[in-house]
Formats: sequence, C-alpha cells, structure tokens
Amino acid sequence: MLQGSCLCRAVVYRAAGSIEHTSHCYCTMCQKQHGAAAGSYANVARAALTIERGETFITEYASSEHGRRAFCQRCGSTLFWRSEETPERIAITLGTLDTPFTGTVDRELYTDTRPSWLPRADPAAPTQADA
Repeated sequence: MLQGSCLCRAVVYRAAGSIEHTSHCYCTMCQKQHGAAAGSYANVARAALTIERGETFITEYASSEHGRRAFCQRCGSTLFWRSEETPERIAITLGTLDTPFTGTVDRELYTDTRPSWLPRADPAAPTQADA
C-alpha cells in the first residue's frame, strides 16, 4: 500500500493494489509544475486511491486537452496526474509518499526534453550508503 500527503498534511491519501508502472516524466509541463527536472509517478488504479483527509483542498488544473494535474490549494504540493483518456488510472507523485517506495522507476518519458544539466548516473560512483 502507498500512503502519502501534501507538504502541509491537509491532504492525506492511500492507494491499495498494484502499481502498473513508475516513471520520470521530463515533459516541460511536468518540469514547470514540479519545479524540477522531472515529475516522478506511480501509476495505479483510480479505484484503489482513497483520499483519507482533505479532499476539499485538492484542486485540478487542466494542463492539456486530456491531462489533469491535482495539487493542494493550501500548500501547492503536486499530488496526482490523470488523463481523461484513461479515467480508470491515476498517477501518484512519488515525492508525496510518506511510506518508503522501494521499487524502481521503469519508464522515462519525454527524454527529448530531459534537461542537459541533469547528471547521468555513474554506476562507479559511490552511493549514499557507501559514504
């Protein structure tokens, strides 16, 4: 089960069930919304998502003809992304998880707009666990 919340904790959610896939999306809309190189998501069944607290604080922005981006109207935390073309699915932002995500990201989307300043992983570099 995935559990998460926004920065101010006005919104608290959980998602039961399996993750279909995970992704780093480098599209310019995700970059603008997250203020980062990418938006990182876990795609789950919409029916598996439960808003435990603060549903009234969630606001959606229609960023494209089919894309909807949900965020907390109090603190601005990006919470979810969904498509009108696949209403049975929703993507949860990995950065809002309160429970540790131990999986791996299996997709990179819109790599043509991946920022050049983002370093590539060096497999020989020491990890934080090695320090």
